[in-house]
Amino acid sequence: MSRSTSGADRREALRELLRVAEIDALLVTNLINVRYLTGFTGSNAALVVHASDSASDEARTRLATDTRYTTQAAAQVPDLAVQVERSSAPPLVTKAAEDGVARLGFESDHVTVDGHARLTKVAAEATGCTELHRAPGMVQKLRQVKDEGEVAVLRAACAAADAALADLIAAGGIRPGRTEREVGWDLEARMREHGADGPSFETIVAAGANSAVPHHRPTDAVLAAGDFVKLDFGALVAGYHSDMTRTLVLGEPADWQREIYELVATAQAAGRDALAVGTGFGTIDAAARDVIAAAGHAEHFGHGLGHGVGLEIHEAPSLSATGPGELQLGMAVTVEPGVYLAGRGGVRIEDTLVVRDGEPELLTQTTKDLVTLPL
Repeated sequence: MSRSTSGADRREALRELLRVAEIDALLVTNLINVRYLTGFTGSNAALVVHASDSASDEARTRLATDTRYTTQAAAQVPDLAVQVERSSAPPLVTKAAEDGVARLGFESDHVTVDGHARLTKVAAEATGCTELHRAPGMVQKLRQVKDEGEVAVLRAACAAADAALADLIAAGGIRPGRTEREVGWDLEARMREHGADGPSFETIVAAGANSAVPHHRPTDAVLAAGDFVKLDFGALVAGYHSDMTRTLVLGEPADWQREIYELVATAQAAGRDALAVGTGFGTIDAAARDVIAAAGHAEHFGHGLGHGVGLEIHEAPSLSATGPGELQLGMAVTVEPGVYLAGRGGVRIEDTLVVRDGEPELLTQTTKDLVTLPL
């Protein structure tokens, strides 16, 4: 695992990718990527990173934002020139052309059709011969591998979520008579009490037959004795997201509930065991999926095994049958198989882990044993 890296380190790593792609500079407009490369957290910004600059001389690399963020940009990005404009991206295209950039990459996976038309017009009107070139996913490729500073924040986010669930269970907050919404709001409040800035995403609480819906949104459905209660949730800390799913039972579980829970737990363990450096994402997915298929439930597990987590709750890589690539040291990923029986109930068990040289580091510590809650 790499040491904690600075924005300058990350921009230098990006320059290496630009040189390989023969792109003179990259226009970064995805705010998540701007934050990753600079530390800037405002709601309007763009960044241009020049391939010919270096970590010790970034004279042409610059951030653009508007007057609302003049003070914030100076504080958060003291090592780069900041260009204050009414709009952020077009002025950077003009400046890149003035600086002699011939091939200007842009985040084609983020820029809209209308946005591209505007940037093309600006480039055509600018001094010089600047052409826009598609450069999707370059920063996301860097973001896949976390440094130790990022892992520390992810670890804190996972700990906040673990502690919140433990508190909720200890307080009897998951019980017959409460609604899914009430449980979700309670869990989110407890994550904040444990240091989270908020939830990573809208907390999923799915009781009874609703637990068979993979991404059910909480409703006023009332929890009842005998229900599976599926909780998919996470804590947001300093911009980084945790992600965990646990499935509990209210009262004594039925035989069918024990059966599918044990099946999913076995599949989840197989997926975790497959997290080795160099293993293809499809192979990891298959390690868990084959367990479920062998038990006759292939059609009841329809989503991918997992995904990357970090500055976004769902980011590269994709641990799925069609996910391209292989596992790298330092990736932070989820492993979350499930079995969903429509009209009856479902189970998902999910952890967040970091890929290490030996066994992966488990960040989500809540037990994966079947928890039965008193009535």
